[in-house]
Formats: sequence, structure tokens, C-alpha cells
Amino acid sequence: MSKAISSGCASGEVHHEAGGTVPRDTVHWLSLAAAPTFAFMAFATGGLHGGPPEMLCSAALGASPLSGMVLMYLLMSLFHLAPWLKLISHSSLP
Repeated sequence: MSKAISSGCASGEVHHEAGGTVPRDTVHWLSLAAAPTFAFMAFATGGLHGGPPEMLCSAALGASPLSGMVLMYLLMSLFHLAPWLKLISHSSLP
């Protein structure tokens, strides 16, 4: 598995262990994209009833909408809120 290493360089790049670099702006925007993407996936998974997965699983008829994949996507969305909270806290400063 690869990982990015931030060395605090003034160049504004994050060094990748494979030898390349990723612009810091790209990393920032990708971190902001995670929470809304997971929230949308939770809505799409829980909001679209009557699809093929429900036809395949008879146990899904009485299941709670906040179980399985919907719950996982909601938790992932919550775990990825930190960049949004940081952005909001910095933008609300006078």
C-alpha cells in the first residue's frame, strides 16, 4: 500500500513513497470531496428502495434503512468531516 508523506517543505507538495509528488492543493480538495461523496452514497443506497438487492434478499424486506451499507457510508462521511470542520473554523475567523 502506498502512502503520502508530508515533509513540511515550502514547495507545497506532498512526497509520495513511490518517488513522485502530489500538489498540496490536490490533496486538500480530495480530502474535502470524501465526506459529501460518502453522504451521497448513503442517501443513494438508503433512498432507492425496491432495487435488485431487495429482490434477491428476502431478509431485506423488514430491515432498517440504517443498517448495512447505509450505516457504513454515514459513518465514513462522519469520519471524513475533519477537513470541512477545519475549513469552516478558519473561514469564520474575523
